[in-house]
Amino acid sequence: METISKSQDVLFVLIGAIMVLAMHSGFAFLELGTVRRKNQVNALVKILVDFAVSTIAYFFIGYYLAYGLNFYQGADHLITNNGYDLVKFFFLLTFAAAIPAIVSGGIAERARFYPQLAATFLLVGFVYPFFEGIAWNNNLGLQDWLQNRYGAPFHDFAGSVVVHAVGGWVALAAVIMMGPRRGRYHRNGGVAAHPPSSIPFLALGAWILTVGWFGFNVMSAQKLEAISGLVAINSLMAMAGGTLSALIVGRNDPGFVHNGPLAGLVAVCAGSDVMHPVSALLLGLCAGGIFVVMFTLTQNRWKIDDVLGVWPLHGLCGALGGVAVGVLGCVELGGLGKVSLMSQLLGTGLAITIALIGGFAIYGVLKALTGLRMDPEEEFTGADLTLHKISSSPENESGW
Repeated sequence: METISKSQDVLFVLIGAIMVLAMHSGFAFLELGTVRRKNQVNALVKILVDFAVSTIAYFFIGYYLAYGLNFYQGADHLITNNGYDLVKFFFLLTFAAAIPAIVSGGIAERARFYPQLAATFLLVGFVYPFFEGIAWNNNLGLQDWLQNRYGAPFHDFAGSVVVHAVGGWVALAAVIMMGPRRGRYHRNGGVAAHPPSSIPFLALGAWILTVGWFGFNVMSAQKLEAISGLVAINSLMAMAGGTLSALIVGRNDPGFVHNGPLAGLVAVCAGSDVMHPVSALLLGLCAGGIFVVMFTLTQNRWKIDDVLGVWPLHGLCGALGGVAVGVLGCVELGGLGKVSLMSQLLGTGLAITIALIGGFAIYGVLKALTGLRMDPEEEFTGADLTLHKISSSPENESGW
């Protein structure tokens, strides 16, 4: 029976890892549908190669930095407990690899290929696991300090802050260091429209991410005996809330509508195991509206050319979800309790600080050493023909 139990846990986590791995195809198609046609091939290649680089960085460096575990031993030791540690690594790798996938959407259409791969290695090998270990492995003793000081540690069940906020705030640093796409903003203050190349592909990416998210959240229990239907229903309610508020605030814009469920799901990750479903719905409603408003401000008024809106979606909605746990998780609001608003504020603030410092440091050094973006002619031609020597369609297109 013990062997069967261990095997069930291995299968449980493996299924979760596969579901989150599938989400990376969602990242790819979401970016493919949002960028202009001359950059579609590049969107697909980036996400796949970023995942491969993330695997190497996390296997040899990041997982050890976060959890103190390595794989420098014989296979006879690695298969202990039916290889549970191996599939747990696989599962957590898919989370870590979301960081460069998030960043990719922000800096799309003008980033040089190999400098971005170098950034991916450094982010997944060092920056992300540094905070991951603090939040999920009690590295540096911060969680114990928060427990003693405020009565509860920082709570992030499935990564609103650890994954999404960190990725979104790193992306903000990268976008600022990269600068806007050429021709996006005029000297007279005008904004040039760069509409999505394919709403169907954008929608496909959003749907893949949405479905995979139930593996992202539910399987974060990491043990079959710890699985909770509350996590699934809270994810569902936040998804619905995000969709409806994005529909209303975004005035039926299909790009906003399909990012709305993602905003709700980003926000609910942290507290999906402790909130009441009505609270999850309200959180989703807030997140969907925040995404639409902040994406519009970022693009049109603040002139920050975040192509997919990854800072509003992941950075802001992730931070919102992290802080909201301290309120919506309370027993008085129907939650399970054992949460602290102050712990959530401090943990979320620390994540943002680490992400910004790491993001500006990595992209600042790469900018000085190698440069970050394609030259004007390459950018005009598009990353597909410039970098990959092929377009997404038979015609050699350099326009839309």
